Amino acid sequence: MAKKSRTRTQTASAPGEVGPRQPCPCGSGKRYKACHGAAGGAAPTFVARPFEGMPDECDVIALRELVPAATAPLTLKDGGRTIRLATLLPGAAPAMVRDSGDVWLGLQVQHSYGNPARDLGAVLEAALATEEPGIVGLPTAPGEGPSLQDLITDTSLDITVHDGFEYWIDDIPDRDATMEAALEQANGGVMPTVRLSSVEASYWTNVGTKEHLRWVMPHPEDQLLDALARLHAAGQDSVAEGSRLVGMFRAHGLLAPVWDLPLGTGAEVLEEPAAKFAADLEEALKGGELTAAERSARAGLANRQVTIR
Repeated sequence: MAKKSRTRTQTASAPGEVGPRQPCPCGSGKRYKACHGAAGGAAPTFVARPFEGMPDECDVIALRELVPAATAPLTLKDGGRTIRLATLLPGAAPAMVRDSGDVWLGLQVQHSYGNPARDLGAVLEAALATEEPGIVGLPTAPGEGPSLQDLITDTSLDITVHDGFEYWIDDIPDRDATMEAALEQANGGVMPTVRLSSVEASYWTNVGTKEHLRWVMPHPEDQLLDALARLHAAGQDSVAEGSRLVGMFRAHGLLAPVWDLPLGTGAEVLEEPAAKFAADLEEALKGGELTAAERSARAGLANRQVTIR
């Protein structure tokens, strides 16, 4: 009896298509076939650029993925209660209703339902529907409905970067020792971070062994990679003496280039060079065909991309 052939037929993926055994682009860490490519639509719909249309989209992505402690007030379309957007809430809570009735929303949470902007909209609606103080969760995928950007009127965000998580208890006048101890423990893991004022969505951070500049940019990926390659080939990609463009994150549909900085650089000295780099980048975005050296630089940059979500 003849043995069955062990040869498997391979179906080629279309350009840009995610293969079934590749990592799911949602950032879950699962293979695509076990996540958003699951048969029967078992996984929630993945939205490649969920914060598009959100005020300061690039900053929101940075607050969700890169910045330890920051807050920004939000204004509801129908007015009413005070809303506070935060990078992280105690216990990574999706939302909290405070004793005052104010609602706090957390960007850095445990769940992942494919569209974090819709998740934020759903948990905000749930928090607004209750007057009882406490944590408001999102235990299951919320289904169709408004995203956060559909519920607010803000055209820009007034972002405050904090040294730690003191904002967790800044509305509590009488703090006990347990609160202070929990806060001290949480603050122990906070990396010093500063938002640059000369350009948008650019954050300096000190991770102990080195410093970084991490900058979320709004440009389409292919155009941005071309422009960065032109600047790299021309030796114009420095943001400080001794800095080095080492790669980039891909997060929520946008790229965030990352520079390594020598220890002791600090944030202040980056302001002027960052503004100059932004101007040079705008010119580089207008360029045409890449040269051989620029194509080589682009390939190197493309190989140094890491997907966060």
